[in-house]
Amino acid sequence: MTAPAVAVVLARGGSKGVPGKNVARVGGVPLVARAVAAARAASAIEVVAVSTDDAAIAEAATAAGAVVIDRPIALADDQASSESALAHAVLALDLPELPSVVVMIQPTSPFITSAELDALVAAITDGADSAFTAAPFHGFVWRQDEVATGVNHDHAHRPRRQDREPEWLETGAAYAMRTDGFLQVGHRFFGRVQLVPTDPDRVLEIDEPADLARARALAPLLDPPVRPRRDDIEAVVLDFDGTQTDDRAWLAADGSERVAVHRGDGMGVSAMRRAGLPVLILSTEVNPVVAARAAKLGVECRHGIRRKGEELAGWLSERSLNPDRVLYVGNDVNDLPCFGLVGWPVAVASAQPAVRAAARTVTTVPGGHGAVREIASWLLEEDQL
Repeated sequence: MTAPAVAVVLARGGSKGVPGKNVARVGGVPLVARAVAAARAASAIEVVAVSTDDAAIAEAATAAGAVVIDRPIALADDQASSESALAHAVLALDLPELPSVVVMIQPTSPFITSAELDALVAAITDGADSAFTAAPFHGFVWRQDEVATGVNHDHAHRPRRQDREPEWLETGAAYAMRTDGFLQVGHRFFGRVQLVPTDPDRVLEIDEPADLARARALAPLLDPPVRPRRDDIEAVVLDFDGTQTDDRAWLAADGSERVAVHRGDGMGVSAMRRAGLPVLILSTEVNPVVAARAAKLGVECRHGIRRKGEELAGWLSERSLNPDRVLYVGNDVNDLPCFGLVGWPVAVASAQPAVRAAARTVTTVPGGHGAVREIASWLLEEDQL
């Protein structure tokens, strides 16, 4: 049986390279919440805390199920070390006993897994004093002075890759330490140090906006499929064009438009209403067909809306809804402000790439072809549809 372990996610505010970085969403989830979720899923970790000086980060951490440690200003500037913030957090938890192992997690590495965190704890309980995540590295490193020289190889006798011993790149994602030893030396590396292998495809550290864009593009490929359940959701908001339609319109000579909708979507909306879920159609489209469709479905409709994010924020406030428990379905870039407001941003399969990248999950079918019906099937049992 492993010794009790605590995890501390270090997430200060004030990032200069990517403002608001630790609450930026990847795969529809704030970075700090992704780190908390990985730690909470690790079987060897008993307590998950977030050390922060930022109210928005604290709110996201609390919603994700972490204990929040208020970080003093002196430990939150650019000059403060991660180790000093970690030591403060461990002692501030004020646990009955000092944990045997402390795991330090950086939320800017969005693809850390619970299995890797468990492996870090296991490394300490098996005899290491410090452990860290690392990826195999086969690159040739050079230094440029007056001339270029090889650092990890003799460039005059360049070996084949298969003849080289693999080297290891520290990922910066997570570290584990024997707690008493760490508090004594004040550094993450001491005594017997061991690395925990990490899949190099999952190694990414967000320091610049381009890194965040890459993480969002990779999330649909690396994250396991996530589907909300009924208990996760207390309201559903639907875009119209491209979500409940296939984004085409038939234009008559008199200028009127017609669109095609999917009968299965109507069944899905009706089932969600019967299950007690408020449903709102929110659209920029001014065509009266939007209101007509909402009236037929018996749901609230707000269309001709220029700023969908502001309108959605107002609707959530009017109904006193918890945004983290609201599901929003969209397909185009004007849905992105709404994605940033809710806990369950969902893209239809035909959505624009930027929308798919920002979504927490994606339907298997395109808009207008039963995507809303599919979402209803995630939330409800088959006999409720």
